[in-house]
Amino acid sequence: MSQQYHGFYVRSRRAIPGILLKWGSRRDLVSFCASCSSFSKSAFLWTVVFFVGVSGNTDAVHQDKEKNPSIEELVTTVRPSVVTIRHTGRGGQDAGLGTGFVVSSDGLIATNLHVIGEARPISVELSDGRVLDVTEIHATDQIADVAVIRVEADDLRPLPLADAGSLRDGQEVVAIGNPYGLERSVVVGRVSGKRTIDGMEMIQLAIPIESGNSGGPLLDRSGKVHGVLTLKSQVTRNLGFALAVDRVQGLLRNPNPVLIHRWLTIGQLDPTEWLTVGGGLWRQRAGRILVSGEGKGFGGRILCLAREALPTLPYEVTVQVKLDDTSGAAGLVFAADGKDKHYGFYPSNGRLRFTRFDGPTVYTWKVIEDVNVPDYRVGDWNHLRVRVEEDFIRCFVNDQEVIVSTDRNLRAGKPGFVSFRGTEAKFRRFFVGDEVPRLYPDEAVLEHIEKITSGFQEIDPRNGTVVDFLAEVGPTTVSALELKAHSLLRQSEQLQILAGQVHHHQVIEQLSETVDVDDHTIDMFRAALQIASLDNLELDYEASLADLERLSSSIKVRLPQKADDVTCIRMLDKVLFEELGFHGSRGDYYNRSNSYVNEVLDDREGIPITLAVLYIELAKRLGVQVHGIGFPGHFLVRFDSSEGHSEWIDVFERGKRLTYENLVERLSEQTGEVLNESHLEVSSSREILSRILNNLLSIAIQEKDAESMLRYSDAMVVIQPDSARSRFLRMLTARQLNHFETVKKDARWLLAQQPSGIDLVMVKRLLQALEADSDK
Repeated sequence: MSQQYHGFYVRSRRAIPGILLKWGSRRDLVSFCASCSSFSKSAFLWTVVFFVGVSGNTDAVHQDKEKNPSIEELVTTVRPSVVTIRHTGRGGQDAGLGTGFVVSSDGLIATNLHVIGEARPISVELSDGRVLDVTEIHATDQIADVAVIRVEADDLRPLPLADAGSLRDGQEVVAIGNPYGLERSVVVGRVSGKRTIDGMEMIQLAIPIESGNSGGPLLDRSGKVHGVLTLKSQVTRNLGFALAVDRVQGLLRNPNPVLIHRWLTIGQLDPTEWLTVGGGLWRQRAGRILVSGEGKGFGGRILCLAREALPTLPYEVTVQVKLDDTSGAAGLVFAADGKDKHYGFYPSNGRLRFTRFDGPTVYTWKVIEDVNVPDYRVGDWNHLRVRVEEDFIRCFVNDQEVIVSTDRNLRAGKPGFVSFRGTEAKFRRFFVGDEVPRLYPDEAVLEHIEKITSGFQEIDPRNGTVVDFLAEVGPTTVSALELKAHSLLRQSEQLQILAGQVHHHQVIEQLSETVDVDDHTIDMFRAALQIASLDNLELDYEASLADLERLSSSIKVRLPQKADDVTCIRMLDKVLFEELGFHGSRGDYYNRSNSYVNEVLDDREGIPITLAVLYIELAKRLGVQVHGIGFPGHFLVRFDSSEGHSEWIDVFERGKRLTYENLVERLSEQTGEVLNESHLEVSSSREILSRILNNLLSIAIQEKDAESMLRYSDAMVVIQPDSARSRFLRMLTARQLNHFETVKKDARWLLAQQPSGIDLVMVKRLLQALEADSDK
């Protein structure tokens, strides 16, 4: 193709490189050069760039003018590749709407993970009006909130994906989505910059991202996708964010497909344990039961009832509940007949309500009590408890009795949960019994805490007598009240820190008990949960252990009687990797969530060591022994069959089998070493737990998070008390945080043990300095 001259522009190479000074025709260039001749040598400090045809040296400034289509042309071109994604509730009604875009002609569509929800039927509406059911969740990235889904089609028009990092600040971009149900709406804006949000690099846009835009493409003027629209700014409405498209490219390279029929069972309640009534979506996750959706009957009422047999009167029912919408209504039910009759005790619009339902309509609904309860914590977890006696029903909030009723119309029936008006809520720690656990602190504990925080009593700011009194005290009363408020805020912050330290101490004590047994009898999953709990005050060990047992039971029931170990392992692989899509974390490997086994179990995504713990523990529950192998840089598991052969399994790669030759090649590529038996030694339980902690320590060191480093070092010393490296690291970290007793304890241990590889002279000087300070 012959090159045609189109024009030129001139840039300064001295003052501000890259700033456009002039551009124009050939005649303009001749005039410009003539005018520069008087500048002598300084003329050489200008760069002249010529524009030629397609194969010439072109610039983005000129491309925008000469090659890119207009916005109207661009939208016409790309709209057939943008789809509307719907997930449906009970009865087939729309329960959500979002956007996606085609990434392959044979049916792959990219979107946000939150758009498709979980355990919901999903459909895709194309621009030509066709509606296709999703047949497979092709790949997911929980941390990045991105997913690729599949529909049965072979004639779709994919959008081209841009190269990573090719989007410039200030560049004009186009967003297409379905805000508020307005399908395939177009917004034009510019790139404001790159921002890190929750550890993820996001593209910041001068574009409003509204409900329904999520999952849509962010396009440049040539029609290439640079990002997935995902987040609305909380600061201003005309600001949004998109996830860089390289996360989609990673999913396309390494999918973790889950067929839709299996996807619909993820988080599903066990029907032998629970009965749901009235519709809605009830799911189980991380030891909690979650509800969303609305029933068709009066008040949008939906129920989830426990099938367990009730004890005889008197009995108690309790649960902790948290409402996503403070104006909503959700809580406990009891004496339910499995249809329309039951009692309810629940928060509604911030008040506590005790009701009786005698049927399906408003005329059969009776509000027995509706009270304002100061002990109810709006927007937080609240402990609801009901005690059912022969003559009374007593209702408690956070262990404070708030209602006593003599209503005796209902006594027999099931307990459980209720949600009204589509309220989304979470339930945890549900108990039924003669007397259920009290979750609120007892009087003895409260007395101890009161001694620490004494000096302040609750004040009702609406009390006119108090207001009148303080108004007459003097002109500085307002300043005095503000000073007291700041003081109490500081005390509140200190109490939060103290709560975290007490929690840490309790977890370390529990971890110590778990590992204080022979190595082969350590409950490794419980210990890994306790490690995760170091960073999560709300983690419920027993609930996560129950989730693990539930998963192992779902595998067991599919095994033939007297199944051999090979059959058990093949079924474990089938369920874990093929059906549930467990996989290695691709785009955010060093996120701490990948080291928390409870989140790995929930999100079906992790790193080699945590996926290995899950695999080993599930195999153990199937009666099969699987060993952890501390292969350099990438933890593996080994299965030794009763038939005498061994398999090395890469759980990060969805159970891929590796040969000895594969291991030789992998080690050579990674380290240049020659494989020997030491590289394939079986790791003990303590070594596996230490490896989890080492991963967390590495992240904390990289992030310069000394508080986390100290937590992880404490746990490391519990698991490996003879590790000089762990003692030394904890000593240095404790010194940084002024935890001098820990510093002295570890320094004395190191000086007594005299381990090699530790600067003992420095340790001795540090100990002497601290002891000298304490003597002053």
